[in-house]
Amino acid sequence: MATITDEQMRAMLATSKGYTIVLLRAGPNWDMEGARQIVTEHGRRNFSLRADGLLSIVCRVTDDSDLAGMGIFDAGPDEVRGIMDDDPGVQAGVFVYDIHPCMSFPGDALPA
Repeated sequence: MATITDEQMRAMLATSKGYTIVLLRAGPNWDMEGARQIVTEHGRRNFSLRADGLLSIVCRVTDDSDLAGMGIFDAGPDEVRGIMDDDPGVQAGVFVYDIHPCMSFPGDALPA
């Protein structure tokens, strides 16, 4: 593991900025007829949000929990709430979500 000095830590922390994490869970209509197509349109919308630079990281959760996915948005909680309220899966009750403001480091990315 790399050794990080106090000075390096202070320098890194000074570059952090606000983001918003969304935790997406199975909603009351998760198993409704037609849910698969709604989830497909939700995914298409996520691709669009990524292309627009709003959804920096999006992950589908693949375990057996009710957690369906998570996303990190480059936007504040109020804007993200509006984005999520317009999501077709949320509107149909296939998904529900929680929003959490967070801090991270611009430029962080998943490994290729």
